[in-house]
Formats: sequence, C-alpha cells, structure tokens
Amino acid sequence: MDSKVSPPPPRKASREHRRQQMIEATIETLARKGFSQTTMTDVAAIAGVSHGLVNFHFQTKEKLLTDTLLYLSDEYTANWREALEKAPEGPAERINALILADFNDRICTPDRLSAWCAYWGESQSRPLYQQNCAANDDAYAEMLEGLCRKLAEEGGYSVDAARAARIIRVVTEGTWLDMMSMVDPYSRDEALKTVYAAASALFPRHFTETGLI
Repeated sequence: MDSKVSPPPPRKASREHRRQQMIEATIETLARKGFSQTTMTDVAAIAGVSHGLVNFHFQTKEKLLTDTLLYLSDEYTANWREALEKAPEGPAERINALILADFNDRICTPDRLSAWCAYWGESQSRPLYQQNCAANDDAYAEMLEGLCRKLAEEGGYSVDAARAARIIRVVTEGTWLDMMSMVDPYSRDEALKTVYAAASALFPRHFTETGLI
C-alpha cells in the first residue's frame, strides 16, 4: 500500500507554536512568582526552551509581559464576544451569557486569574495595562451597560444602567481576586452565585442567586 508522508508544518506555524508556548509559560510564571519576580530565564525553563529563544521572540522582559497581557486581553474579549454570539437576543439572556463567560473553563483558571492579579496588583504594570487593555475594557463596559439599560427599560426597573453594569463587573472581578488571594478561597460555583446575587438585587424578576429565571 502506497503511503504518503505528510509534509512538515510551515516554519511560520512552528514559530507561532513556540511563541504561544512561551506566552503560556509566562502566564504560569506570573502565577507562581508575580509581576516583578518573573524573568525570561524562568519562562524559558517552564517552556522547556533556551533563554536565547525567548530573547529571539520577545527581545526584552517588558515586551514579553506586554505581549502576554495583550494575549490575555484578546483571549478574554474573544471569549465574551463568542458567548454573546451564541446567546438569545433578550438582554437578560445576554447579560447571563456575559456572566457565565467569566467563569468558563478557558478563562477562569488558577494560572490565568493569578496572572491577571499580577498585572492588576503591581503599580509598575498599571501604565502597561491602561495602554494595552483600555480599549477592550471599554468595549466590554459599553456592551454590558447597554444590555443593563435595555433590561431596565423592558423590565420596568428603576436602576441606573451604568451603575448596574459597574456593580456586576466589580463583583465579578472581586470574586476573581478572592479566589486567588484568600487563604481558604471559595469555589468557582460560589463565586458565580455571588455575581448572580448582585444581578438578582438589580433585576429580581430576571435573576436569582442561582442564575437566570
């Protein structure tokens, strides 16, 4: 029987795979050591590559951390946009999709949450975060506020849409921080119920502490 050997993957694909591998290693390093203590040597060791290869792809630690932050931000944005694409058109259903998206298995992992906390917690990373993530954050806040406004109008709720969206967002981010910083952190399920408790306080005819009605 004549068998054909598949051609090797393009060199570009190999470079992209290596780069992805090093970004994932950076996320793991940030989770273990924090922002200030992360080094390119640590990343190389976790990725199983040479320090020179990390340097070839990213040149400096600052660029490595910037590209990792951009990756996390773009991943987070793609995640909630995908959730909205699959959600029904009603504002409550779409708010629910955004809430669930923040706790799915791709986004709500210990390493990713710890990496986000590392970027949020170090003063030297704040300009980096603002420069690279503000647009994505603004898009999310605008979308959530618009959905809260629509639900308030349709459901007859006398709530301020901007404040309602801020409450949901801040409670979500707060549970992320709790899950990473508490000595005895509560579970992801409890974190989700906490966010639903906030949503149910704002929109009690559409949410309970266990989810969408």
